[in-house]
Amino acid sequence: MNQIFILLLTFLLIPSATAADIDIRWNNPAKYNDIRAGENNHKQFRKQLFDKFEKYFSKLATQLPEQQTLKIKVTNIDLAGSTLHAGINRIRIIKETYPPRMKFSYQLINVDQSIEIEGDVVLNSMIFMMKRSVKYRNDTLKYEKIMLDKWFAETFKSMLDNK
Repeated sequence: MNQIFILLLTFLLIPSATAADIDIRWNNPAKYNDIRAGENNHKQFRKQLFDKFEKYFSKLATQLPEQQTLKIKVTNIDLAGSTLHAGINRIRIIKETYPPRMKFSYQLINVDQSIEIEGDVVLNSMIFMMKRSVKYRNDTLKYEKIMLDKWFAETFKSMLDNK
């Protein structure tokens, strides 16, 4: 009996993870500026890319209050770098002249379906190569994630300060 009581008490004392739900829509991805793979299969690359972005947006949403929904409608992505021909191969070259860009709209919806905050976002990191992050050093989307981190911290500052 004591073991059950201790087990129940343990579960009650563990803080529950609070997170907003996430709803991501990819609006007409065929028209995005640059989500091309180097030598990878284009459909497979796009699916993997969208999965990575969805996981990252979900990770960001863990910082928001639970019972809210963060809706994101992505309308354009231009990955850092550009795919260029290198002999018979296509490879992604990262240079200052090819900064990451992203366009999307977002809404943070409360449990009563009222809109807490919303906006249209145009992200562009012209100095992306000067921003180094050990956190993302081996990540293929490191420049895009740094850009999204900055947007998220600025946009949801008041909510993040209250946590």
